[in-house]
Amino acid sequence: MKRVAVLVSGGGTNLQALLESEARGENPNGKIVLVVASKPGVYALERAANFGVESTVVARKEYADSEAFDTALLDTLQSHQIDVVVLAGFLSVLGPRVIEAYRNRILNVHPSLIPSFCGPGFYGLRVHEAALARGVKVTGATVHLVNEECDGGPILLQKAVAVQPGDTPEVLQKRVMVEAEWKLLPQALAMVCNDEV
Repeated sequence: MKRVAVLVSGGGTNLQALLESEARGENPNGKIVLVVASKPGVYALERAANFGVESTVVARKEYADSEAFDTALLDTLQSHQIDVVVLAGFLSVLGPRVIEAYRNRILNVHPSLIPSFCGPGFYGLRVHEAALARGVKVTGATVHLVNEECDGGPILLQKAVAVQPGDTPEVLQKRVMVEAEWKLLPQALAMVCNDEV
């Protein structure tokens, strides 16, 4: 059984999808045992509590530099014997020590079809704003393994989502979550926990 940590920075909608998928028995070889938030008071921590999952906060701003933050995050993960890490809207960048310690065992969901609208500065609504500004007819979501290049790791799963006339960034964001992110992320986590990757 792989021990999974989910890293969050906000509301935790992707965390909710992962927890519900696990509750339905869709990841028989993995269990979410820890939720790590990048700041206190985010709603994702309540979601963790609702499912009886331990949570903690490792706030970037409490550490002098990214190396100290990396050390604290790595200590937290290793002290809980974590096998797999999922980035579910985690807005702090992981440093090389964390990536190396969990090589090919860190998943991230990105709200576009990589290589479109990805890389440094592309997160949250910014991705959907860029897609609409460019006039694309199809967008979607990608789950990939994390490496040292922002959004550059090997792609595990992708799903296309149609852009509708009159979409706002907020409306498009919600559709991509419902139709793609909330489906792909649990599937990809199960793949990693089943050693299919």
